[in-house]
Amino acid sequence: MSRVEAMKEKKAKAKKKRPWKWPLLTIGLLILVFAGYMGYQAFGAYRGLDSLNNDKPQIPIGDHIEDETLKPDEWEGTERVNILLMGGDNRGLKENDQARSDSMLVASIDPVTKKGHLFSVLRDTYVEIEGHGEGRINTALALGGPNLAMKTIGDLLGLNIQYYVYTDFEGFKSLIDAIDGIDFYVEKNMNYVDNADGNRYDIHLKKGQQHLDGDKALQYVRFRHDAMSDFTRTERQRNLLSAVADKLKSGWSLLKMKEIVDSVSPYIKSNLGVSDMIKLGQLGIGISMEGSAQVPPMDLIGDRKVSGASVLSVRDEDALHQFIQDELAKTKTPAVPTEGADGAAATSGTEEPAATEDAATN
Repeated sequence: MSRVEAMKEKKAKAKKKRPWKWPLLTIGLLILVFAGYMGYQAFGAYRGLDSLNNDKPQIPIGDHIEDETLKPDEWEGTERVNILLMGGDNRGLKENDQARSDSMLVASIDPVTKKGHLFSVLRDTYVEIEGHGEGRINTALALGGPNLAMKTIGDLLGLNIQYYVYTDFEGFKSLIDAIDGIDFYVEKNMNYVDNADGNRYDIHLKKGQQHLDGDKALQYVRFRHDAMSDFTRTERQRNLLSAVADKLKSGWSLLKMKEIVDSVSPYIKSNLGVSDMIKLGQLGIGISMEGSAQVPPMDLIGDRKVSGASVLSVRDEDALHQFIQDELAKTKTPAVPTEGADGAAATSGTEEPAATEDAATN
């Protein structure tokens, strides 16, 4: 046998001994591509997140000089973190006008227990606004910027609010569209004609389970033209936000994080730094939402007239602070099988301590 023939025979035997070579290379290549994609996603998301606290002239909040003495304490990562989520309607604002926070929700998270709670604040609640006397709580943002809004709402709840996130209609729609919508049950038919902006924000929703894109989700959280008005709207906002949070925690959404951040960043302003967002992101994956509530609750709301207009007052501030602490102490327990009188299996679930029934939202 010639030397050439011997070498060919040796290579042939080597191939037979290593049938795994090409599959392994293929797997390795896929891992490299996936790692590169994740790196691209992470870098892109980092850049997008970093832009959220940049100056954005198109977002009309905080253009005046803020009172630095109202600046919240920095979150260290181990104590409870409270984030104020504000939504505003920027339509019709003139040059140099400042937006109000027509929707206000506070997400409160204990990083030790990984338990979260959501509170929606009624926008007509009449409170003391530091340096400006009394006024509706949704005007604090326009009067003094995000620092004053966090301080005012924090005082109402008895919580130290460290962060805020502000967006408008378009920012909310972009978020919902970026996660490819949300499957949600609409509890009633909703119809309202809004002649502003050429009927761009009319509301027409049918009752039932359905897939909501950004436009329809915005219609759902804006609707308040029923007997309970703003009370039921705030409840809708809490419910939808909880569903969105669940979807954002999914692996599918994590893979699309760059696209999600890119789509919403032009419409969002926040004091969150990237390092804070990373800490919150790591925390958020394991968070269990234990409950939500309206603030003030119905039994602590008082009627009051100011300059002939009706406003919502708080009957007892200490009782309200205790209500918040009681809500934060609540945890859900899983449904426990029980046996009915006829021997049939039944299930029951409890909340500890027992929850009070909360009136509707926003």
